Amino acid sequence: MAVLFLALCAPTAVAAPVPRTPDGAGAGASDASGSSGSSGAESAGAALVARRAALAAAASPDGAAAGLDFRTCPAVEDLPADVRCATLRVPLDYARPDGPQISLTVSRAAATGARGAARQGALVQNPGGPGASGMSFPLVAGLPGWERIAAAYDLVGYAPRGVGRSAPLSCRDPAARPKGPTQEPARPSPAYKMQRLAQAREYARGCARRAGAALPHYTTLNNARDLHVLRAALGEEKLTFMGASYGTYLGAVYATLYPRHVRRMVLDSAVDPDPRRVWYRNNLDQSRGFEARWHDFRAWVARHHATYGLGTTPAAVQAGYERVRDAVARTPAGGTVGTGELRAALLQAAYYDDVWPDRAAALAAFLRGDPSVLAAQAAPDPAAAAEAENATAVYTAVLCNDAPWPADWQTWDRDNTELARTAPFETWANAFLNLPCASWPVRGRQAPVPVGSQPEPLPRTLVVAAERDGATPYPGALELQRRLGTRASLVTETGAGSHGVAGGRNGCVDRHVERYLLTGATPGWRVRCAPHPEPAPVSLDDGAAGARRALLPPVV
Repeated sequence: MAVLFLALCAPTAVAAPVPRTPDGAGAGASDASGSSGSSGAESAGAALVARRAALAAAASPDGAAAGLDFRTCPAVEDLPADVRCATLRVPLDYARPDGPQISLTVSRAAATGARGAARQGALVQNPGGPGASGMSFPLVAGLPGWERIAAAYDLVGYAPRGVGRSAPLSCRDPAARPKGPTQEPARPSPAYKMQRLAQAREYARGCARRAGAALPHYTTLNNARDLHVLRAALGEEKLTFMGASYGTYLGAVYATLYPRHVRRMVLDSAVDPDPRRVWYRNNLDQSRGFEARWHDFRAWVARHHATYGLGTTPAAVQAGYERVRDAVARTPAGGTVGTGELRAALLQAAYYDDVWPDRAAALAAFLRGDPSVLAAQAAPDPAAAAEAENATAVYTAVLCNDAPWPADWQTWDRDNTELARTAPFETWANAFLNLPCASWPVRGRQAPVPVGSQPEPLPRTLVVAAERDGATPYPGALELQRRLGTRASLVTETGAGSHGVAGGRNGCVDRHVERYLLTGATPGWRVRCAPHPEPAPVSLDDGAAGARRALLPPVV
């Protein structure tokens, strides 16, 4: 999938780094609610989960963690003085707990409540990806709406294995990335597909060369085990967790492995955890979702024809986009933005409606003869090349290791050719991003964890989703709620599609999240919130286009 990186949102803009989302086999055994599925595959999977949990517990028994020594953060983390940092040692391979160890970086802002106030321990966050760092999570303490949560909890972020300074994974030299603009054909020819297939195979080989024997150990299962060690090192008997995007899948796997150690979980923008969809089919679903969200953007632009002049229908806006695409295929905007960079910039509009005014203004300005606005918004940032390469490497390794993928090109070509007929915007880019998994150089890739197969009911959990989210389509939230059991609540932002709902975008959603984190109370089985307001159009003459670019994350 496009990478599932998610962040918590400030009221008017994305507040923390947010890349793209990634987003099987088996059908449901009994879940925590006692509802039954149709196949014995997950029943067998449940036994596997039990064995894995026992292995992980043996590798990291409760109370065995040495604790964390929080000190001033290294300058490279660029965190303020009130945030402290530590390192956590975990096994590279949990089957060899006495073998090689790796260090994960952890950050923490202490609860701001007065001494003697009702503090509730640590709130740990994972922002998604896989491949995103949560080291900046403690900064949300300073955002409006977080005051009561920050008073009650130590806010804990961390960089999962492979990310940032946590045993960093790399699959190629960031400096080796193409310096010029990339050109992607609107409809890939057979020759172009073969070129991308060869590149995917070389990328997979690069991962094996650079990671060596460590490559098989970047998995969701190990991420969950690391989270279990982190919980114990924080001195918490039970985990209070916020997971966004891919982080919802990580949280669900953790709950399946360690149900007795779950206190509260907020799972925002849910990945579909059905083992039959992890991860190949999830990616096909995501491309469909992006197409619907791309339509939402074009419909909004058409409603604001008076501002942008791009047409009064989504089809007219699409025609304008295609004119821009054809133009940058001939002459890249600013010498840096070709069709690949254009698509990536517009993909952000399928993630977040915050960017709609700027992206529409960039298209309009280009068609009026000014390519500089588009160049400013879409040109790659050389300073972020190493971080982007690291994020892509972790994303690829975790998804490829987590589950079997089709090994034959014919399956990929057939499925994506068919899908591209109705969802052309992102289908092939998404397929090519994940294509290294077809030739991934790791034997015996694991079967996906059968989420929901834990032997006992979970405590109350809270799932949050936007009804038109393209990165993690809404059916995934319904499936996650079903698998978590009867005590899982689902809060839906209706008619909206920005990826990442909690944390400042929708007051109704935030009230439910805050109440749950502070009291453990959930709002009922399913609750609906009205959508947050659509963004206002930005005039081409007010100089605001591109002003928010620094607040938005790169799309991998």
